[in-house]
Amino acid sequence: MDTETQFKVLVEHFKQMEDTTKRTELTSILAHLITSVKPDEIGEVVYLTQGKLYPDYMGIELGVAEKTVIKALAKYSGLPEEKVDEIYKKLGDLGDAAFEVVKEKKQMTFFSQPLTVKRVYSTLDKIARASGKGSQDIKMMHLMSLLNDADPDEARYVVKIVLGTLRLGVADYTILDALSLALAGSKEMRDIVERAYNLTGDLGLVASTLVANGLDAVKKLGISVGRPIRPMLAERVPTVEEALSYMQNGCIAEYKYDGERVQIHKDGGSVKLFSRRLENITMHYPDIVQLALTYINADKAIVEGEAVAVDENTGEFYPFQELMHRRRKYGIEEAMKMYPVSLFLFDIMYVDGKELIDLPLKDRREILWKTVKEDERVRFAHHLESTNPKELESFMEQAITDGCEGLVVKDPLSPYRAGARGYSWIKLKRDYQGELADTLDLVVVGAFYGRGRRAGTYGTLLVAVYDPDTDSFYTVTKVGAGFTDEDLKRFPQILEKYRMPHKHARVVSKMEADVWFEPKVVLEVQAQEITLSPVHTAAFGTIKEGAGLALRFPRFTGKIRDDKSPEDATTVKELVEMYMNQKKKAVANGTGP
Repeated sequence: MDTETQFKVLVEHFKQMEDTTKRTELTSILAHLITSVKPDEIGEVVYLTQGKLYPDYMGIELGVAEKTVIKALAKYSGLPEEKVDEIYKKLGDLGDAAFEVVKEKKQMTFFSQPLTVKRVYSTLDKIARASGKGSQDIKMMHLMSLLNDADPDEARYVVKIVLGTLRLGVADYTILDALSLALAGSKEMRDIVERAYNLTGDLGLVASTLVANGLDAVKKLGISVGRPIRPMLAERVPTVEEALSYMQNGCIAEYKYDGERVQIHKDGGSVKLFSRRLENITMHYPDIVQLALTYINADKAIVEGEAVAVDENTGEFYPFQELMHRRRKYGIEEAMKMYPVSLFLFDIMYVDGKELIDLPLKDRREILWKTVKEDERVRFAHHLESTNPKELESFMEQAITDGCEGLVVKDPLSPYRAGARGYSWIKLKRDYQGELADTLDLVVVGAFYGRGRRAGTYGTLLVAVYDPDTDSFYTVTKVGAGFTDEDLKRFPQILEKYRMPHKHARVVSKMEADVWFEPKVVLEVQAQEITLSPVHTAAFGTIKEGAGLALRFPRFTGKIRDDKSPEDATTVKELVEMYMNQKKKAVANGTGP
């Protein structure tokens, strides 16, 4: 017991993280926590700080309902469930309710065994793995065992972790920065650690390997079938000519399909599917599993493509929103019949013991073509190799006619840069008449209460763009147009679990929202133009001193981008480029300065 870190060490740091609104302070607190626990506890601490027990791709969730927590608190304290529920409704947070219940009970209790990090983690693991008949009772029993020995603050955070409502603002890059800060790391160490994370998708594994075995062991962490690789991302530019200016080694243009990006891992007779957010989505696409087993001619392989819902009668593509019906928990067989999918493959990262990510794209494509047999339902992404702007313009028009969003233009000599965004891959999307040349993926960071017909819900949402250089979100507009009555009902439900008592530490805002949220939910937004703004913080001071960039006449398109993490949102750099291109167009049309 003496060799284990007490859970209250985590709790004290958690309280400090909750209280700060500055990302630099958040990183420093986390770095201090890393140096305050035992080396063999680092992995568990990283996961717990993220409010989970394992990386997302493992799909292991605690699965505890609020009713079960209320029952556990009632049974532990001797209070009626109705009284616990009353405390909960008054405070609005079950973790805060647990604090009050345990505080009252502890005044009558004289002995308890101190909680340790390992005990809390192992007990939560038992809760997560309890399944089948009577599992809720088992989960409640394990939860009560922790409550019996928890002080009020410890109970608060145990309940928050159990319910998935721990909102500390700790993102992946915050943890990577904190590791580097805690271990006095160099830029080289930071780069090596980040590469290991990009190849494994597992921060706990990387952190525990680094602390226990050093940097050389981290360097050896690589690709493993069944463990997702963080996807390579594309920059966006507004014109074919600008895209070609980055293509010094020729150009491969592929259709940009309006589907879900899927990373397919085949290991003998087993197939796992992962989303771009590294979530295990195998259960939603049993038809893709069968296609992979049938048409991937390798024992072990990792390939990447786009799953697109297709009308079997006409062959036309359904839009992304329709495909998302496949993400249901139940009725999957019915969804398969209603929204059958086709696979359009565009990359391969691993085959039969060979890592391929450092090979040029043109070589990876040849290996992909040899490894996968094409079929009516499994095809390679439609592509064109050309550096002729007119040919590419025509190809993009054809892509849009065929129901796609546009093109992805790629450098044939580029390696697969896992987790990186760069100009080796460039997105080109359709030009909207009279509006911006592209939609934006924006992150909800706050909300304002509605009035009149929207009273009782959120009238507008405060949304932001992402800056990977600072790992922060900068406000760009308030959006209230485009919401249906159904949207107005569901947004409070979707956002409630991300609600925070103050502005998030990674959000930079000059506005004071009525409600603040952890940056989690990504919306697709269309706007008429980008303007200078003294109020919004996106690209503040970049174009003009004392002004940021904002959207004029923003409108929600109806798409909630569940497939995108907040770090996949439109970046500050992309916003600036869109603004500059808008100015060029205005000058060319004689409407600009």
